[in-house]
Amino acid sequence: MKDYIEVDEWKIIEQGFNPHHNKVSESIFSLGNGRMGQRANFEEAYSGETLQGNYVAGVYYPDKTRVGWWKNGYPEYFAKVLNAANWVGIDINIDGEQLDLAKCEVLQFKRELNMQEGYLKRNFTAKTATGKIIKVEALRFCSMADDEAGAIKYTITPVNFTGWLTITPFIDGDVVNKDSNYDEKFWDEIKKESWNDGGFLQMRTKKTGFEVATGMLVSALQNNEPVKLHTQAVTKEKYIAAKFKLQAAEGQSTTIIKYAANLSSQNYAAADLAANLKETLTRISKKGFDVILQEQADAWAEKWKMNDIIIEGDASAQQAIRFNIFQLNQTYTGEDDRLNIGPKGFTGEKYGGSTYWDTEAYCVPFYLSTADQKVTRNLLLYRYKQLGKAIDNAKLLGFNNGAALYPMVTMDGTECHNEWEITFEEIHRNGAIAYAIFNYVRYTADEAYLADYGLEVLIAIARFWSQRVNWSDDKQQYVMLGVTGPNEYENNVNNNWYTSTLATWCMKYTIEVVEKVKASEPAKYTALVNKISFKEEEETARFTDIISKMYYPYDEKQQVFLQQDGYLDKEQILVKDLPAVDRPINQKWSWDRILRSCYIKQADVLQGIYFFEDQYDIETIRRNFDFYEPRTVHESSLSPCVHAILAAKLGDEARAYEFYLRTARLDLDDYNNDTEDGCHITSMAGTWMSVIEGFGGMRVINGKLSFQPFLPGKWRSFSFHIGFRGAVLNIKVSKEGVQIKNLSGTETTVLVYDKEQVVKANDELLVEA
Repeated sequence: MKDYIEVDEWKIIEQGFNPHHNKVSESIFSLGNGRMGQRANFEEAYSGETLQGNYVAGVYYPDKTRVGWWKNGYPEYFAKVLNAANWVGIDINIDGEQLDLAKCEVLQFKRELNMQEGYLKRNFTAKTATGKIIKVEALRFCSMADDEAGAIKYTITPVNFTGWLTITPFIDGDVVNKDSNYDEKFWDEIKKESWNDGGFLQMRTKKTGFEVATGMLVSALQNNEPVKLHTQAVTKEKYIAAKFKLQAAEGQSTTIIKYAANLSSQNYAAADLAANLKETLTRISKKGFDVILQEQADAWAEKWKMNDIIIEGDASAQQAIRFNIFQLNQTYTGEDDRLNIGPKGFTGEKYGGSTYWDTEAYCVPFYLSTADQKVTRNLLLYRYKQLGKAIDNAKLLGFNNGAALYPMVTMDGTECHNEWEITFEEIHRNGAIAYAIFNYVRYTADEAYLADYGLEVLIAIARFWSQRVNWSDDKQQYVMLGVTGPNEYENNVNNNWYTSTLATWCMKYTIEVVEKVKASEPAKYTALVNKISFKEEEETARFTDIISKMYYPYDEKQQVFLQQDGYLDKEQILVKDLPAVDRPINQKWSWDRILRSCYIKQADVLQGIYFFEDQYDIETIRRNFDFYEPRTVHESSLSPCVHAILAAKLGDEARAYEFYLRTARLDLDDYNNDTEDGCHITSMAGTWMSVIEGFGGMRVINGKLSFQPFLPGKWRSFSFHIGFRGAVLNIKVSKEGVQIKNLSGTETTVLVYDKEQVVKANDELLVEA
């Protein structure tokens, strides 16, 4: 755990430069706008440890998978979002010396992420090897108002000398991915142009053929007055620059404005990229830096109106929740159903930037409550459009009759994860997709989605489960063999309780939706039956038989659901009794030792109880929580939030708050020593859930919002906005009670501590504590 980020309610601040923290900071201070993203790499050269990262949403490469030995069904490639052309670079040369903080004495350094207005500012004072002292202030952002554009304002001031500055703004497409399996470079140059004040590169990905044009326009000021530039075009393979020299007197400020844009062939014909790029650059440069910076602030102000969570009395918690919400909004805006949410967003390469089950299990609740319902609908449509490939994926593993197995990792619907115990066995991801459909319809009442798209997906998933189980003559029940649950510290187990529970729930829900659609949309139902050759009577009978005869491991003595068969055969040493030197075990122990231990990476049984808590009484939840939490090492970023929500439900304020802080400050404090690889974007949605579903106790019950809130001891109050079926509510929890303001023209009825409260349009009420 690191502790170098200053606490500020609206900013992330790093004071002083520690090279050992630099890659962590590059992740934390990352920028994005849903269409493109940028790690917090320096504009000027830096020869120290760094992970360069510039990303364009949806552009990926099928890197040839690397495994020790091949198995039937293995994917041929691992799809990854690519490090794209570096658009932020501005080389600075001072009388022949390159500015490089790895080679200078850093006298002062501050990095600041302004979350309220959406920009990154950095200032430093450095002394070169020859004793020249220079001050720099750099401000940049990825535009939320124009999501293909970004801009930089870079100001240099000599402190103790007068001399020549050689300034080289550039676009560099000769980039690498650190995680390339065979050290391959993934881009080919298509064309480039240089102009007096800029230029562009157009690059094409190998194999996938995506084209991206990245360009810049540059201007300069001295003492806030425009300077006519006499630039020298610098071109080489995959690189263009506009180099110029300016003399700067001691104390005189020189400012470089760099406008940049990334345009992709996903949105334009490849032949039109250059023309559209030039138009974009011209448009934003004509507005001027100050205008587009104000547009950025305005765009973020609109987002914060709905997304902000205000915590009074705990600045650390306030900073943390805003950081998580900020990164979620930078990662995904919901405007394009071809895009999804990578576990690292635009902050790093790990996990390839691909889609995991995290989206359906953790991100959907955030977008349901804080955005237009089309945003979540687009997340569901992303999976619907990939159903054919999910069916193909199941065929590769021996399933038939239209059974679908959605991929664990994907960009276009094709499975591209290459660890057998996950690719073949972590099949619970199928259930998360079905649960997201249920969650969406429960929240929005958009039952038309079921007839148009949802039922087709549900039947395909139910068909998979019905083939994945087998009958055990010994048990006289159905069993589920050879699976890996959410707890990846257990591989190839039999009868994982969570997976089996999710499977039977999926089949039950599918039967319910069949009846609903058949009654409400008979023509659409008949068309679907014919399209997918659904034999309703025969197939639903099979589903029903499995539901009624499924085996679930259970321990009668402790009255808990067993994570899987044989779990209690493991030596039961609790996490509190582990020596500190052994943590985290995934970095200290052999895999063999981990697999033989009782330690749980993340919520597994408790994940199922979280999804289906209405099926269990409070004592059942308490027994299972008290049994499994002490055995959980929380070495997955997705773990603490589920525990926070369940602890809150149990009235365990201390543990709920402890888990909230852990998930909320996971990256800011680098809890798991892995933030340098990128921030944990999907777990950030879990942080939001910890507040809203945990401390706020929000659920949907019989078509109504329900709240069972409590106030953590350190907080004076907390408040948040929720959008629900046309109503927009502001909920404030304080010692006085629960204040509900209806900010919309839609009257709504909510439950507060199980009592109905009618909140009239544009009205408010207080439920006293």
